[in-house]
Formats: sequence, structure tokens, C-alpha cells
Amino acid sequence: MKLILLLSTLFYSSLMIETDNNNRTEVAVFGAGCFWCVEAIYQRVNGVSAVESGYAGGHVENPTYQQVITGRTGHAEVIRLEYDPSVISYRELLEVFWHTHDPTTLNRQGADVGTQYRSAIFYLTEEQRDTALASLRKTNDSDLWRDPIVTEVTPLVNYSTAEDYHQNYFNNNPNAGYCSVVIAPKLAKFKRDFPHLLQESL
Repeated sequence: MKLILLLSTLFYSSLMIETDNNNRTEVAVFGAGCFWCVEAIYQRVNGVSAVESGYAGGHVENPTYQQVITGRTGHAEVIRLEYDPSVISYRELLEVFWHTHDPTTLNRQGADVGTQYRSAIFYLTEEQRDTALASLRKTNDSDLWRDPIVTEVTPLVNYSTAEDYHQNYFNNNPNAGYCSVVIAPKLAKFKRDFPHLLQESL
């Protein structure tokens, strides 16, 4: 476990971005069902500068979508986001996470079923791990969800970027069936519950 944490920390350091005014952009990785849904939500969060759909947590390097959807690679569909911690905290990102998917259903979100759709927080540092676990306990003790949370909190391993056609999916295909029926209602709920976190342009 210590070796995994060390490797995760080194990997995390390689993902830090220095901006022109020396402010540091940080990285978070979440799995909450279909990555099209999660990407669309976090693209609208103030302080988030980039969102990428990808795969994480499996035992195959650089898997394809066709491999991941079999459930045999061990990967989850995830989003990797870059954010400015001076604008939004990791804790606030987690609050959005808990409210915008069902973390009590094991290996599924709605009609999307399989380990690739599991609820997961992939941490990159011990600080992220501790914050995630504390947030999970607090949410479990609240009345947000009736059933126990089954979200896995685990080090980030084997992350790779998803194919180009998965990127920016909702923005590019707002009228597609899945976008209209599944993603649009999630976005409406997010905007209703978190108006204070919305980007001003949205």
C-alpha cells in the first residue's frame, strides 16, 4: 500500500500544472457511472478548467472502450478534471459527486450496469484519500441517501484517456437520445442544487 501511495503521489506531482501567476491547478478523478454524464456536470462547475473522460482502476494498460464495456479489464469509466483550489475545493467537488449520482447502487447507475459503471473516488494523494473518506462518512451519516454508500475509495492506477468521440460528448450531441433522456435531467438537478457553483457563463 505504501508503494502504491508513493507511486500515486509521484504521478500526481506530474499532473500538477503551474499557471502564469504561479497558482497551482490540481487534479481529481471520479467514477460515477457513464462518463458522459459526469463530464457534462463538472464542465459546468466554476473553478474547473478542464474535464477529460477516461478509464481507471483496471489491470490492462490503455484499454479500448470495447474492452472496458465487457467488464473484464477492471476499469471504471471516469473523468479526470483540473481545477483551481483557490476557487473550488476538493471537498466541494466531492459534494457535487455525492449529489449527482447514486453512490448506493453497486456496479450500476440506472440502466447502465457493470463494474465499469461503479461509483469510485480515485485519489492521487493521502490528503485526497483522507478528505474523500471523511466526506463519505459525513454523507453516509446524513439523510441524503437512504441506503449505505458503496463508493470505493482507492489509489489511482492505470488511468488512460478515452477515445476522442467520448470527449465533450453532451456538448457535441445535446439532442442525442441518451443526452436528452439521461444527461439533461442530471444537469437540471445539478443547476438547481448548486447554483452557487455554476460557471457564470452557464
